[in-house]
Amino acid sequence: MDVFDINSTDRVSLPRNMIENSMFEEEPDVVDLAKDSSAFPTFPPLDPDEVGFEPRSSRLLVRGLGENDMDEDEEDCESSARLLGMSFMNRSSAHRSHSSPYIRHAPPRSCFRPSARTMAVSVLFLVIAASGTMVLYFLPGCTFTKMGCPKPNETSPIEPVYPVSANGELFPWAQYRLPHSIQPLSYNLTLNPDLVTMTFTGQTTISMLVLHDTKVIVLHSSDLNISKASFKLGEEDVSDVTVLEYKPRDQIAIKFSKNLKAGQKCNLILEYSASLSNNYNGFYNSSYTDKDGIKRVLAATQFEPLSARKAFPCFDEPVFKAKFLIKISRQPNYITLSNMPKAQTTILPNGLMQDEFEKTSVNMSTYLVAFVVAEFASITQNVSGTLVSVYSVTEKKNHTDYALATASKFLEFYNNYFEIKYPLEKISLMFELMFCLLLLLFSDLVAIPDFLAGAMENWGLITFRETSLLVGKQSSLLEKQVVASVIAHELAHQWFGNLVTMRWWNDLWLNEGFATYMQYMSLQKVLPQMDIGNSFLAVRFRVLDKDALNSSHAVSTEVDTSEQVEEMFDSVSYEKGASILLMLCTSLLGEQQFRKGLIQYLKQYKGLNTNTEDLWNSLTQVELSTQYWNVSEMMTSWTSQKGFPLVTMSRKGNQVTLTQEHFLLTSDGTTNASSLWNIPVTYVNDSCSVDFPPPCVYTFVFSATFKVPENVKWLKLNYKNTGFYAVHYKNESWAALGEALSQNVSVLTQEDRASLIHNVFALSKFGRVSFLHVLNLLDYLVNETETSPVTEALLQLNTIYRLLDKRQEHGLVARMKVQLGSAVQASDV
Repeated sequence: MDVFDINSTDRVSLPRNMIENSMFEEEPDVVDLAKDSSAFPTFPPLDPDEVGFEPRSSRLLVRGLGENDMDEDEEDCESSARLLGMSFMNRSSAHRSHSSPYIRHAPPRSCFRPSARTMAVSVLFLVIAASGTMVLYFLPGCTFTKMGCPKPNETSPIEPVYPVSANGELFPWAQYRLPHSIQPLSYNLTLNPDLVTMTFTGQTTISMLVLHDTKVIVLHSSDLNISKASFKLGEEDVSDVTVLEYKPRDQIAIKFSKNLKAGQKCNLILEYSASLSNNYNGFYNSSYTDKDGIKRVLAATQFEPLSARKAFPCFDEPVFKAKFLIKISRQPNYITLSNMPKAQTTILPNGLMQDEFEKTSVNMSTYLVAFVVAEFASITQNVSGTLVSVYSVTEKKNHTDYALATASKFLEFYNNYFEIKYPLEKISLMFELMFCLLLLLFSDLVAIPDFLAGAMENWGLITFRETSLLVGKQSSLLEKQVVASVIAHELAHQWFGNLVTMRWWNDLWLNEGFATYMQYMSLQKVLPQMDIGNSFLAVRFRVLDKDALNSSHAVSTEVDTSEQVEEMFDSVSYEKGASILLMLCTSLLGEQQFRKGLIQYLKQYKGLNTNTEDLWNSLTQVELSTQYWNVSEMMTSWTSQKGFPLVTMSRKGNQVTLTQEHFLLTSDGTTNASSLWNIPVTYVNDSCSVDFPPPCVYTFVFSATFKVPENVKWLKLNYKNTGFYAVHYKNESWAALGEALSQNVSVLTQEDRASLIHNVFALSKFGRVSFLHVLNLLDYLVNETETSPVTEALLQLNTIYRLLDKRQEHGLVARMKVQLGSAVQASDV
């Protein structure tokens, strides 16, 4: 195999598409070899779309379909077709043939020439109409109401225009988010799935508290045929009510003639029917073929982020936490699972069995509710008072041992690390010695044959794709690493996401960024032999590549539609969130103080919903003797704006100057001058060893100057690449680093060497260095002893190879092969 012929999907040891629900885009072919043609005069100039090519969608394809990304040829075809199609649409009217037989020609003398006055009046009318439309469309801050668009200085309340419900009445709510006048307290769910007809019926009783006077209750329902609705206020009699539905927002409402008063309690009872979903969300049906060739069917759930409403009417937003009591009917040969352990089983008159589960001991968001009806088997282990079980199809039961052992290790680690025991308490009746109630904790891990996401952190019933949980005797180390990573991620969610939940989906990173960070951190502590650090390093490189595109977004950003909620499940929420937490831990707080702050956050907001500012406040409250900055002020710049900074270092004698700018790959080379970050810069040099003493840390906002001894030969910024920024070394600093590595590769850690390679390629795309700088730095690779720098170099070169191959630059490819091939051969020797 030649040095360029590598599969880009093998660039890290742990495929990201196996981790939980994360969204994955195509790797963009972003490379700029033409910014400085002096390095390679034969490089042809690149088209703007090749320089600044972004993913083919804003950020999202289909949630959980990381393994189904287009292959290279399909991506090329789609990109070309999209660009050609856009070009055709822009030019078709100008170049359309006038001789087309499909053009209707007017008969001779069938029309007349309008007068000049008529022409002038018509043009004037069109100009006025178009101008009015444009003013209304582009007027900032306009909310259209019955009174039109109010002026900015109007202080009178805006009367919203209410949409029309399915039955023709006005729907009494006009916003995407639900009103906060009603708080659900508990749900009593009865579900009757039929795995023959693939339908189900249900009854939901919601106990609610009125927080503010209101004449309307608004909640969510999607594709549910509600046959009966009843309402009970306090001690009053139950009465039938009419349900209004507004399908575009999955909302239903009940209107009342008089106010419900704050402090009153009430019950809403809804009976309904629906089909089991066949698209892997909501309450969906699935099937598999057993070892005897018999088709088996099952039903499972996937509610995150907006699909609980497809299984039962509910307040389907994270902030509306409540308790749940669930009853599910089944055939005798099936089992049912839910968030809580089974309380009792009743035989129904129709011969079915109904399992009733304990009422949840904690308040949960609706997206964490889960239930499964299947023919599964399990193994169980008690871990410090928590019963951990792993379920699978019967014939794969012998593949669950590794998952059980791994889950037990991580559960014990998290119990100790957070100083909060696994938080889902369940009461179980145990008959041992004496008849008594013992408080036990339960956690079930379930491998589902057809599961779209990698895994889902439902509280007490974590669901997995089979390949993310089951390990056979012949499984490779990589497969075990995948399973361990997913388990570590999902168990971390039991604290970050379940115990403390983000208030709204704009702060999804509080769930996913933390779970991703804890996943890598815990793996290094619990299973150090897996050497997961290299995988986390590669993940940080890839998210830097994506965050450099204009299609990226802020870690915490406004979310106002269902589509935008789905789009939040991407690498920014997951990997960038984890990366800035790593930077906060290593560069600012230190591991012990960071842990202390996390424990403060979890204990302070246990059972509640939070936003990003709540986290920063908790970390700021921790007593730090060395802290001279405000964590909230420092970190807000990293969560409130997209992208990351490029730190440019210039040195003159003993004086080092740092400046920053937005690192943004665009076709015109422009940057956002208004973007500024509070950057915790770390560095090492030939007099400040890789043991990283405290003096080698510097924090700055705009620009900074500090001094080093004049005998210092080189400086390397961003120690171990724990900071989320790129670095450009001006003057002779790049050459000094290359020379130092050529003389002794061990003067820098393998993370620093890999980050230098990633940096120099990124700067080549950015137009700050010529490709000759890239090749000069790569000369040291003949002495490289670790895999991460070599892997990063090959990945970057493979990107260039694929781009040049598309452009059929065979001569240039041959020259690069000769030079780099000799380097690889020397390294092998």
